[in-house]
Amino acid sequence: MIHESLTAQDWDWTVAKLGGAELISSTARQSKAFVRAREVRSAIDLLRLTLAYCLGHVGLRSTAAWAEATGLASLSDVALLGRLRNTGDWLSQLIGGLLQKVCPPAAKGRLIRILDGTSVTKAGRQAKCSNSLWRIHASFEVPSERFDFLELTDETGGERIDRVPVVAGEIRIGDAGFLQVDQIGAVMSQGADVLVRASWRHARWLDRDGEPLDLLAMLKSAGARQIDRPIWLGRNKGVAPLAMRLIALRKPAAAAAEARRKARLAARKQGRHVSTGTLAASEWVILITSLSKETFSTQDILKLYRIRWRIEMAFKRLKSLVGLRSPPVKDPRLARPWLLSHLLMILLVEPLMDEFGVSPS
Repeated sequence: MIHESLTAQDWDWTVAKLGGAELISSTARQSKAFVRAREVRSAIDLLRLTLAYCLGHVGLRSTAAWAEATGLASLSDVALLGRLRNTGDWLSQLIGGLLQKVCPPAAKGRLIRILDGTSVTKAGRQAKCSNSLWRIHASFEVPSERFDFLELTDETGGERIDRVPVVAGEIRIGDAGFLQVDQIGAVMSQGADVLVRASWRHARWLDRDGEPLDLLAMLKSAGARQIDRPIWLGRNKGVAPLAMRLIALRKPAAAAAEARRKARLAARKQGRHVSTGTLAASEWVILITSLSKETFSTQDILKLYRIRWRIEMAFKRLKSLVGLRSPPVKDPRLARPWLLSHLLMILLVEPLMDEFGVSPS
């Protein structure tokens, strides 16, 4: 229903939200998505054709037939394919324009940005066997509950905490995949604070004097349920260690048992035995942050990290509400516009959720 309304009945609304016909047409020319009018009369008509194909569940031939029947355009499925292959850079520009509108300046109450990613497999049996993916890297802004950064890469584009441009004064939250010490240092140097979940193995833990710190031994000897102390993270040779704050919370017995079960299962799938260190660390939630104890208490930090699940709910909306799934084509020149159309649509739909009565949570 959303696809139909945004590509048919409410088309004028869609055009207005994207900046108007003049902006859409100029970006189409700049990106060479629309160079001359032939079977398709204008860039506006090309955008409507693109969204109709990418957001629908029909192929090129049916989309071309729909365009003919509605008087939108008269072209073959082969000609439509040629047009769609040139729209990737154009859609990226339109997405960038929407993101620029919703990205607010740092507020007195601190801008919170949650980083994460999601992926879909590429088309074809060989791609599935080789784990070839399309990755969507995102930043989700709180409290407005909106994506404020989206980037599409293939499987070679890994998660990076410094991938998203910094807004001075923000608090950047990420899971254990973002425990990248040198990149964290770069983000902090631009005026942001970070809060990241940590793995006991994937950092060089140091004490105040720069000596190695046995994190596991510290956790095992802890008498309290939670730990809040300064810690330093080793960086590349010649760069001073990064001063951070370690917060660790012992999980309830049931949660710890479940974490150990998952650790054993993951190790078994990889054909190895789980280490005693992993089992010991799985009893704890380990966080590192640059936020000071004077400003954010231990409980404040734990509450902050608990909101990370909101970006996971946003990805669920992207897949259920907008229908993001694996592209039906192998050609990256067509798969990329197919995916970018879905990202464009979630940016259009998100502000309507209050009107639709859809809770962000």
